[in-house]
Amino acid sequence: MSAKAITVNLRVWRQRSTDQPGRLVDYVAKDISTDMSFLEMLDVVNEDLIRKGEDAIAFDSDCREGICGACGCMINGVAHGPDAGTTTCQLHMRRFADGQTIVVEPWRAKAFPVLKDLTVDRTSFDRIIAAGGYISAGVGGAQDANSILIPKEKSDDAMDSAACIGCGACVAACKNAAAHLFTSAKITHLALLPQGEPERELRVVRMVGQMEAEGFGNCSNEGECEAVCPKLIPISNIAKMVREYTRAVWKGF
Repeated sequence: MSAKAITVNLRVWRQRSTDQPGRLVDYVAKDISTDMSFLEMLDVVNEDLIRKGEDAIAFDSDCREGICGACGCMINGVAHGPDAGTTTCQLHMRRFADGQTIVVEPWRAKAFPVLKDLTVDRTSFDRIIAAGGYISAGVGGAQDANSILIPKEKSDDAMDSAACIGCGACVAACKNAAAHLFTSAKITHLALLPQGEPERELRVVRMVGQMEAEGFGNCSNEGECEAVCPKLIPISNIAKMVREYTRAVWKGF
């Protein structure tokens, strides 16, 4: 399908800082190629704002390849937009109709305070990771594939969990702003592998404790997190985290 130019009506959340109120502001994005990504469209809007001497819309981005997780925002009420298994930077304007109104907002969570416009402070995720600490297993150089025998099913599950990019879509989609999918993916990744065994119990207790301390809500197992995850992380990880936590507490950690 060849590219065409469309016009979309934007309602973008503008907020100068964390301690100031925000509001939705209307913009018209004209002559937008349907081959553009959503972030490229915002770049065009910002170029026009800068030419007019106005403040550009602040939004996070880095790799623009769906790897880093920085680009997340709510698009018409859906984290990362209408395409499943897709980050905001991978979303293309061909998914929108000419003349359509698009509402763009930041993640909404107590633990993700808005810094400016569409950018939020996600360092709470960093603190959860830090609480897990390091593994004590020495890795050294690359080992022969058969030197540590790991069943393929476990290695596949561990890699699927490790695919989490920490974008925060799971938190934004959850009515309770729970971080269980993110935290469980990080816990499950190492819990399934022998390298993660030495600190297995201490890791899960510390990470769950930090998640609660950051002010994230409780999980009600409704699956919104799984539905919007750009890396399709399954909620079965949450059940694994609960089992790991129960095991650790039972052992006295």
